[in-house]
Amino acid sequence: MILLLALAWQVGLAAAVPVLIRPLGRNVGYLLAVGYVAGAALLLSYLPTILRDEAVEISWRWLPAMDISVAFRMDALALVFALLVLGVGALIMTYTPRYLSVSGRHTTLYVTLTLFAAAMLGLVLANDLLVLFVFWELTSILSFVLIGQNQPSATRPAAHALLVTSGGGLALLAGFVVLMVSLGTSDLTRILAEPDRVAAGPAAAAGALILVGVFTKSAQMPFHFWLPGAMIAITPVSAYLHAATMVKAGIYLVMRFSALFGGYSPWRVTLVGVGLVTAVLGALLALRQYDLKAMLAYSTVSQLGLLVGVIGLGTPESDAAAILYTIAHALFKATLFMLVGIIDHEAGSRDLRELSGLRRKMPVTTMITALAAMSLAGLPPTIGFVGKEAIFEAFSDAPGIPWLAWTAVGLAVLASVLTFAYAARLVHGLFAGPSRQRTLYEPSWSFLAPAAVAAAAATVAGPLVGLISPLVVRAANNARPQGEPADLAFWHGVTVALLLSVLTFVLGTVIFALRRRVDRRLLRVPTPRPFGWQFDRGYQWLLRVGEWVAAPARTSRLGPFLAVPLLVVIALGVAGLVLAGPLPTSTGNLTQFGDVVVLALLVLVTAGLVGARSVLAAISLTGVVGLILSAWFVTIGAPDVAVTLLLVEVLTTIVMMLALHRRPRELRRPRPRASAGAAVLAVGVGVTAAAATAAMTGRRETSPPGRYYLERAEEITGGHNLVNVILVDFRALDTLGEAVVLTVVALGLAALLRLSRPALRTGATPPHPDLVFRFAYRVLTPVMLVVSAYLFARGHEEVGGGFIGALVAGTAVGLGHIADAGSAAPPLGWLRARPLLVSGLLLSLVVGLAPMGSGRPLLSPGTLPLPGSLSLSSAALFDLGVYLMVLALAVSAVRRLGASTVDHRAARAES
Repeated sequence: MILLLALAWQVGLAAAVPVLIRPLGRNVGYLLAVGYVAGAALLLSYLPTILRDEAVEISWRWLPAMDISVAFRMDALALVFALLVLGVGALIMTYTPRYLSVSGRHTTLYVTLTLFAAAMLGLVLANDLLVLFVFWELTSILSFVLIGQNQPSATRPAAHALLVTSGGGLALLAGFVVLMVSLGTSDLTRILAEPDRVAAGPAAAAGALILVGVFTKSAQMPFHFWLPGAMIAITPVSAYLHAATMVKAGIYLVMRFSALFGGYSPWRVTLVGVGLVTAVLGALLALRQYDLKAMLAYSTVSQLGLLVGVIGLGTPESDAAAILYTIAHALFKATLFMLVGIIDHEAGSRDLRELSGLRRKMPVTTMITALAAMSLAGLPPTIGFVGKEAIFEAFSDAPGIPWLAWTAVGLAVLASVLTFAYAARLVHGLFAGPSRQRTLYEPSWSFLAPAAVAAAAATVAGPLVGLISPLVVRAANNARPQGEPADLAFWHGVTVALLLSVLTFVLGTVIFALRRRVDRRLLRVPTPRPFGWQFDRGYQWLLRVGEWVAAPARTSRLGPFLAVPLLVVIALGVAGLVLAGPLPTSTGNLTQFGDVVVLALLVLVTAGLVGARSVLAAISLTGVVGLILSAWFVTIGAPDVAVTLLLVEVLTTIVMMLALHRRPRELRRPRPRASAGAAVLAVGVGVTAAAATAAMTGRRETSPPGRYYLERAEEITGGHNLVNVILVDFRALDTLGEAVVLTVVALGLAALLRLSRPALRTGATPPHPDLVFRFAYRVLTPVMLVVSAYLFARGHEEVGGGFIGALVAGTAVGLGHIADAGSAAPPLGWLRARPLLVSGLLLSLVVGLAPMGSGRPLLSPGTLPLPGSLSLSSAALFDLGVYLMVLALAVSAVRRLGASTVDHRAARAES
């Protein structure tokens, strides 16, 4: 339960921001930082349990038939990443208030950052593939919002980040689906415990798909280009996304799945190769930068590549080195990003060439920067030194072909040498030279404190690495159970790793000393067009293809718009005729005399509708078609469908009358050629539909699900109305999804109503209310509302239910708009779309999620006890939520279309 509490705590913090920010303003970040620390302390309280190699788990059955659960699990590896998310998040939240302006609106930023932390926390704690994927995609979506927030120029970089990471997410989903189908479960613990089952076949291919997701998320070549572009985001976002959270998601995932795929050479070779190439090229690109944020961005690409490469080695020592360096990177990179933000905030520039002599004006800032840069460069006594030595040791002891192992060592050393060089250039650029900024001063300690804490932690963690060694060793063992690595220590004596560190220092110092010559050489190196440019070309080409495909749908004429789907129907019918083969024998005579009468009436009414030139006649005849079909459904034993169709027809007629108000009363006569084409198409579709109906009717027995519903539904649910029982008991998840779609449509209509507040033209008089309609409305509305409630209440037993009842109430609202045309206040104005939507959706979600609190699946049936011997079923509450959402849609549609007949005061009443 502790894991659910930690996630709920983060979501609760996000929900509290709009309330807290009113009295606290930008300083709400301090309170959020305390909340982050509290969440970290909550998880850290289970450290003794974790160190005993016992995991903390919680799960609820979601889809038992598919063995899918909402499951969370925290072992040492998950705890390390969770503490990074919350610990660095607390530092960022402490830093953000002083970075932001006093007068700006910062609610969205704080809410999104906190939800992002919750998504990352859910990702590292997830113990089910689908749950993990949901949180994985949430981080992509929230990062898009954070990067593109309040800056028009950030739209393109934010889109790059979203498209690249979401594309990788699709590959990840495909890999997860392959694993689930091949292994028969989505439980992550069970999957990782059976690496022998992925030796061949589709499950082995899942590893390649998972690597695509990892490389896009952690900015590995050639997908690295989105990360430098994301630097356009404000510094707190850059520091959080690229130090502890989003880019670390890929590192976490590849460490977690190395237990499954790490025994196979393609997995290891790909990780080592791609990782080390990314590390070298990223460091080389960082060395070319003068913009501090760009330098740190390419530095992040390089450091992530180094981590991916060392994970690919597949030894206990490499796993421990990767985990330790992940911690080190989070500390020194968060520090550097925060300090760059401070320098940019105070000096107004991030260009290293304009910041010389900064130590004279901002000595504390430059000293903290130097400490963080030492950790980045791998100098003692920082944790970066210990982590870099652990990486060198893992590479030098790697199994396999010796020359390949030493090639990997050489690439790792080269990446570290270049890292040392740009870290030295960063410090030299701030310390040396004359002061170019004359009006600078040291920022307040409240601004510097978060960076100072992170830098101090990175410095003292080196000599004190033995304190975190048990957790790191346990996490390495959890990542890939293959024997525990040796304990980490600050000093191991003179070893190969130490000699490689000395070599890094010497070569890095040489490159720094020759920096002017090196810079000239680097600038002369021909740079191929970046992959981002190729990505943009492909993206633009895709948009052009989309425009070409969608061109028929953008026409203002209905004929071409409808022709395409109708032709597809005919094509499907022809394909079915060719491919279907002989049909089963019909089970009996399905045609009755009443059917012939109904068909004859439909033909007559449809012929009249086609020839009608009056708008009123067309609307009336359309309603008659619906009425005839409703009567037909009654005769064949489908009263629920008949009542629903009848009410939809009535409401549609009302909406059409409102939409066509003040429009020409006569329809335009179509051209003969267009009429002939439409007639041929209509006959073709009609013949296809009739043939398909004849071919599919009465030629098979009742399906097994159908028999199950007929035989067991009443016994299980206690309801006699099978249609309603299926909708709110057996298929409630489908119903909820459809209701959410209705909610989205209703919200769109409500937004349109708010944006377009039509007013009468100057000098125009509002239409007079129709006395007959008004009298009918006054008499019928109370009756219709009572009937609506009655139909809702009896839905589980007889014809009715939430959908039908809501349509009756919506019809009352529509009738009122016709009756009171020109009124300043909308009829039944106390029925407002937004409160109805929110209450209906929340009620349905609460009813659906409540069973999970007791360990039962989503939307499990239950009862709510009432005073005395009464009780209320969960199905009735769920149906009430559907009732409210459908009513909200009807109210939105009627008010939106009816607003054109009233003045702007009526339109404003809804908004």
